[in-house]
Amino acid sequence: MSSARLHELLPTLATHCPVTLVGAAVIDVIADAYALPWRGCDIELKQQGVNVGGCALNIAVALKRLGIEASNALPLGQGVWADIIRTRMAKEGLHSLIENADGDNGWCLALVEPDGERTFMSFSGVENQWNADWLAQLSVPRGSYIYFSGYQLASPCAEQLVSWLEGLEEVTPFVDFGPRIGDIPPALMTRIMACRPLVSLNRQEAEIAAERFEFNPDVEAFGAQWVDHFASPLVVRHDKDGAWFFSASASGQVNVFSTHVVDTIGAGDSHAGGMLAGLASGWSLADAVLLGNAVASWVVGHRGGDCAPTIEALLLAHKDV
Repeated sequence: MSSARLHELLPTLATHCPVTLVGAAVIDVIADAYALPWRGCDIELKQQGVNVGGCALNIAVALKRLGIEASNALPLGQGVWADIIRTRMAKEGLHSLIENADGDNGWCLALVEPDGERTFMSFSGVENQWNADWLAQLSVPRGSYIYFSGYQLASPCAEQLVSWLEGLEEVTPFVDFGPRIGDIPPALMTRIMACRPLVSLNRQEAEIAAERFEFNPDVEAFGAQWVDHFASPLVVRHDKDGAWFFSASASGQVNVFSTHVVDTIGAGDSHAGGMLAGLASGWSLADAVLLGNAVASWVVGHRGGDCAPTIEALLLAHKDV
């Protein structure tokens, strides 16, 4: 039934509501390590690759491949990392509204141990240096969806971003707090939630939120309390168990599309990209979650977090309806 509904919906993807992505494009340097380094040591690493990533960039790629036009506010600096990102974006037909910022883009060194455990060391760059001049360059029409990541909302520039958001009229923020949901100060979190965002959380993030807000951790009770308390919609992603959605008008569970998982990098970002594509097309929240599930299922079956499918690839993957 889910595949049949997806086939019915996909031809209707079109940009009816504007979308603005406010977030990061960064570099991930991934290397194999036989052990984590200890003080004073000198260990040999085996580089796996240098990948262009960042939550907002992954979503920008997903939207572009699904035929949805978005305004991409992904600060690009001046340096080696920024040039790599700029080249990658150009190959996807993407450009940023914030160009040639002072400094370079950030990067992350990911050490992968033999058992697959990853340890990250991140270096912040221009993506976390938002200021009033940059924000003044952004024109956000009424009726827009605006994406924010918890990485920026937990950074030193968060006050600037939230103040700017509070000054916009008739927009719907789409917030994926990610693992930083516990790092956002209470006063700032109150201001963010007062903007009535649509929030997407994974299972672990929902558990953190339930403890933080003293909600029932059971997903259905948690969702109901969230909507009652914040008067804003919520999506809780339960990976192989699908995703729950909650709003003032409807709630339910949307099943996942089965796939052989090879790489979970970017699963949450791709789900957000699918959802934003559906919402920009005027779809219901339930149908947007269905597309998010389909895009995420496709991405985890492929290597890399920026490998989102086209409409044609999704139709082919679910041709047996």
